[in-house]
Amino acid sequence: MTKLMPNESSEERPDSRLNRECDSGPLFVVGMWRSGTSLLYALLNQHPEIGLMYEDDLALLWPLFIGGKARRDWLARWNFWNSALQRHKIDVSRLPATPSLRAALEFVYKSAGVGIWGAKSPNYYDSMPDLTRTFPNAHFIVIWRDLAGICSSITRAGQQPSWFARAGIIHRTILGYHQMKLGCERLVAAGLEVHEIHFEDLVADPSGTMKGICQFLQIPFDPRMCSLKDADRSAVFEHDHHALVNGSEIVSRRETPEVLSSRVKKKIARYTRLWRDEYLGRWPVYAAVNMPDLGKPSRIERGADRLIYRLLRTYDLGIIFIYCFAPMFLLRGYRALKHRRTAHAVTRTVQPTRDSEVESTIS
Repeated sequence: MTKLMPNESSEERPDSRLNRECDSGPLFVVGMWRSGTSLLYALLNQHPEIGLMYEDDLALLWPLFIGGKARRDWLARWNFWNSALQRHKIDVSRLPATPSLRAALEFVYKSAGVGIWGAKSPNYYDSMPDLTRTFPNAHFIVIWRDLAGICSSITRAGQQPSWFARAGIIHRTILGYHQMKLGCERLVAAGLEVHEIHFEDLVADPSGTMKGICQFLQIPFDPRMCSLKDADRSAVFEHDHHALVNGSEIVSRRETPEVLSSRVKKKIARYTRLWRDEYLGRWPVYAAVNMPDLGKPSRIERGADRLIYRLLRTYDLGIIFIYCFAPMFLLRGYRALKHRRTAHAVTRTVQPTRDSEVESTIS
């Protein structure tokens, strides 16, 4: 990646975004669900040198590229997965019919025509080392948030018919939180570029946090990165829990009323205590102050939780294979049936309160 000198700006070099090549690989923005990744995405893309895709998730569909080349219908299946091509309005007419996974990702990522290209997705939270096998020189920005806050936000989003209402989502989140930490450590140990930030710092000091990111990326700071005004969020899903990220202000408000069950709060407290001891108090950096001190989870609990987590992730992988190989007419029929059931459930759901909408800005 050609880097601007500290005293240069994009205004002084109007052609820099179009002409420079990003030789250092893509930038991936990763965090757990409801941890601030959408907010960070919107702020990052305010910079004229940055153009990230919003939850493309193509790397998750790696079975489409078994053998080194894509299936003939890979574009249709990818777009059916989460409408990434449609949301980003990508012209694939110049893309080979059966590219490799890397070639496909590079093409769609670079279609933004900027120097720093890549994607943000919370669904890569436990896949960062896998991404480096495709892009050995990738860069990563990892955003953390208090685990209790994440789980509270997920619970609120799951009170309405949505992806967050799926069974086992909180278990995936608690165990996945540590998996993301282990992934970060593997990247750092391998000498890759990783920059970690915290949602709490981002909303308290957007300027300081975004300046740190610009220093990491070696690009000049742009004040527009501290505001959502005029941000392009056309690729963001139109879900209720994204309502405030489509606003003009960075919102942070304490969640009320409490939505986490006593069982979940106690599990979070036990694992937080375990991780704090393992990392000598350095991680997690932020943790809820009102969590009960119940000691660490027992070896039996940890073993059972790891087994359940692996089963859930195996189930998730099975879903990916189904989307990659099942006949499309069956997939379309299933989705149509699912949408009808969701629409019926929505009519029976109470409209969200203002408090529950507050968290929409931080997914």
